[in-house]
Amino acid sequence: MPLSSCQQALGPLFNPQSIAVVGASSNPAKIGGLPVEYLLTQRYPGAIYPVNPKQDRIQGLQSYPTLRDVGAPIDMAICAVPAAGVMSAVEDAAAAGVRSIVMFSSGFAEIGAAGVRAQNELRALVKDSAIRLLGPNCLGFVNNHQGVYATFTPALKIAAPLRGNIGLISQSGAFGIFALMLAQRRGLGISHFVSTGNEADIELADALAWQALDPATSVILCYLEGARDGEKLCAALELARAQRKPVVMCKVGRTTQGAAAAASHTASLAGCDEIYDAVLRQYGVYRAQDIHELFDIGYACSVAPLPASEALGIVSLSGGAGVLMVDEADRLGLSVPPLAQAGQQAILQRVPFASAVNPVDITGQILNEPALLGDTVDTMLEHGQYGAIVSFQAVTGISPQHRPLVTELWARVRAAHPDLTIAVVSLFDEQNRDFLESHRCLTFEEPAAAVRAIAALHAFSRHFERQRTPIALPEPVAIEPARFDEAGALRLLADAGIPVVSSRVARSADEASDAATRLGFPVVLKVLSADIAHKSDVGGVALRLADSQAVRAAFARITENAARAAPNAHIDGVLVAPMIQDGVECILGVTRDPVFGPVVMFGLGGVLVEVLRDVTFRQAPFDVAEAHRMIREIRAWPVLGGVRGQPPVDVDTLADTLAALSRFAAANAGSIESIDINPFIARPKGQFSCAVDALATIRSTEKTCSP
Repeated sequence: MPLSSCQQALGPLFNPQSIAVVGASSNPAKIGGLPVEYLLTQRYPGAIYPVNPKQDRIQGLQSYPTLRDVGAPIDMAICAVPAAGVMSAVEDAAAAGVRSIVMFSSGFAEIGAAGVRAQNELRALVKDSAIRLLGPNCLGFVNNHQGVYATFTPALKIAAPLRGNIGLISQSGAFGIFALMLAQRRGLGISHFVSTGNEADIELADALAWQALDPATSVILCYLEGARDGEKLCAALELARAQRKPVVMCKVGRTTQGAAAAASHTASLAGCDEIYDAVLRQYGVYRAQDIHELFDIGYACSVAPLPASEALGIVSLSGGAGVLMVDEADRLGLSVPPLAQAGQQAILQRVPFASAVNPVDITGQILNEPALLGDTVDTMLEHGQYGAIVSFQAVTGISPQHRPLVTELWARVRAAHPDLTIAVVSLFDEQNRDFLESHRCLTFEEPAAAVRAIAALHAFSRHFERQRTPIALPEPVAIEPARFDEAGALRLLADAGIPVVSSRVARSADEASDAATRLGFPVVLKVLSADIAHKSDVGGVALRLADSQAVRAAFARITENAARAAPNAHIDGVLVAPMIQDGVECILGVTRDPVFGPVVMFGLGGVLVEVLRDVTFRQAPFDVAEAHRMIREIRAWPVLGGVRGQPPVDVDTLADTLAALSRFAAANAGSIESIDINPFIARPKGQFSCAVDALATIRSTEKTCSP
């Protein structure tokens, strides 16, 4: 379903005008009683219809035997009945014209094969009835601004979540409620909380898309174990980007063990973590490593404006804290440019023993001159072009005598610089913290956490400014299904617009010698066989052949090696190509992920690529600008820029090649399982960069070829 239609369809669920509770109870301690009590205590403004055939009134409200007996429009029904009663309850809902259901009931896909069958029947029933279903096996949701507490957790009786602009979505109910309570303890305001459970119908992506268009939500926090529909998730993330709403995600399942645990917990698909990581990065999602970081970044997004630049100004009462923040800024790619000389001189005239470069350390001199801190901040903002400023203020946030350094100073700075990102690091009492946050200033007790938050805000700012243009895909190519060897792989790549090395197929020593002479020495010979996956492993490669005699001997040697090592392989001869001896070996690849479809890989090539794992991925297709970002992500990026006197490689050609490969992969997703180009020789501008070895797996035949 298109996201716009999905948004419209989910309105009756997440913003219902009337609610029925099937399995309602007069006992608020029971699963069917808590939602009724919550709706009453939260003063939900719509109609509430308890449904229970055994009671006439429930918690002061008229009760109805079935949903059919209500006789009024019902936007959303909460289903709090055992699994055995679910199907009849859904049939009643369909007959009564109910538009959406929140299903607490467990006993479905999470319990095994029988539960999967029951869930499939449930999915088919709601689909036929045009009912949107949240769950089963979920803790429901909260619309905090409308008083909709469609949940049975007793935790909210301890402390209701504060109202605010943070949306929270979790595939795990228990984790989600824990996060909701933690947000309350941290003073963070929530607009919506959604627990998706088994996702028989509504998935995390649907809830994310709805919150992306919800005016009460400014930032979206997610706990994700896995996704079945990668296209839908990416579309929801792109919608959030278009609305300039930051998405912060805690994606679990990094290890094989962790991924298996996630799948058994929610019956969701946890895919390859490297692919998830790349896709989240591609769509500008901040991936939090733990729940504390999830809320640190979510909090920052909910309070502060996004930085106008990566330049960070640091003012500190402690040299050590300043250095700590500089180190963190450097690690995260923020710049800490020096203050202009005029600004440094102004500070040193005031405090000769200060450090005035950036970070600016004015020491404890503020004890003698309380106005010094504000004057220093003014000087930095006058003489430095900073997108954000962070101030380490030790314990001034809990010191009554220094309250003006927290309130008057930053209120004045905010008034003069309404778009500046400001973070104040100190110990705070509640009054000072609330004051600063009301003026859109971040408060942190840990210096590095403040810098991490600013770096995340800057990353969101850059992501939101990127221009997204539609990518035209080429026509799919017809691939010969019979046999597919390396020569075929190179032809395929050439047709895709990938520069490839010139080569010739030789089926005899004479043909190999003639091909080498035409191509020019030195050459490389590789055994040609669709049945041999790794040619070097069977002695099927000969390098740096300088003359015809060497080529003839190599032809005999590598064909004999291959026949001996792989006696059942069909050998089609050898591939002859020029030996390219300069440039940087890179690896380009395509793999078909079960969740996200074709994804493209890039890294430095060679035999150690699987050991070093210095590669990065992107979902196909993508443009040249994204390819450039991809190239610069690998740890070995400086090698491409030239080391030890070597010239830099032609990165533009490399990026063009990656983008072309991504378009080809997307256009041929139905027939290409994987492609490996290892190596792709990247050379300086003006020289020919090209693929010299290729491996491809065709889905129709599962044949492979490789170096």
